[in-house]
Amino acid sequence: MHWLLTGPLSLEKLVVKIEGLPASTKGTRIIQLSDLHYDGFRLSEEMLEQAIITSNQAEPDLVVITGDFITNDPAPVYKLIKRLKKLQSRAGIYAVLGNHDIWYRTAQAEVTAALKSVDIKVLWNEIAYPLGKDLPLVGLAEYWSKAFNPALVMNQLDDTIPRIVLSHNPDTAQILQQWRVDLQLSGHSHGGQIVLPDIGPLIVYYKEFVRRIPKEVRKLIPFLRPDYVKVLQHWEWAQGFHKIGKNQLYVNRGLGTYSPGRLFCPPEVTLITLE
Repeated sequence: MHWLLTGPLSLEKLVVKIEGLPASTKGTRIIQLSDLHYDGFRLSEEMLEQAIITSNQAEPDLVVITGDFITNDPAPVYKLIKRLKKLQSRAGIYAVLGNHDIWYRTAQAEVTAALKSVDIKVLWNEIAYPLGKDLPLVGLAEYWSKAFNPALVMNQLDDTIPRIVLSHNPDTAQILQQWRVDLQLSGHSHGGQIVLPDIGPLIVYYKEFVRRIPKEVRKLIPFLRPDYVKVLQHWEWAQGFHKIGKNQLYVNRGLGTYSPGRLFCPPEVTLITLE
């Protein structure tokens, strides 16, 4: 996707307060990347290189990637990992898979193995401790997979211990209200791609407004088609920071872009500082 159709890369910075955060992890810097869709079209080499440089310049303690490394065919992942190998992080690089990473035949196995070969750890209903035993990192199976079972993982944790949860689809925040989630990091939505300033993603208003746009026009804009409306239930969570009950959610707009492009919704690298 040409940069003219995506806009310049944006570095979003936010401070997230976590109750009971261990003193040793205060000030921890986490970089989040998401939705690369590396398939030769939806993400330019220039944008990817800029995202990696931006990440490294932030000198993160931890890098997390919240899914959709590919779009369909897993073959491009072998070229992608040569780029991702340049990512730098004190405590390592962790990832979860997205719906596109598991759709195509052997995609899940191939993407997982490829990432592992460059020391990117894929969490599939797993808990890791890159920041120490007092701040677990939970990685959930993709929401649309048969393996999605948050209770299997979340019930292993003591409710008095803060935790960070990686889950590709932000809709899972609704279900995760059953457990303590100090920070959920998600992607999937691409921020809605077409956003109206001071109003938000246009797709939020599908029933009230978008349906009135002629079908011939909507067919040309994927994020305005009826099938894309179903991609997410909670489009109000399409990007940025949200409080979901007692839990906290941040949704990254992603790097990859579907045609015809983005409007007021630039691709994103997120820098999160814990307090």
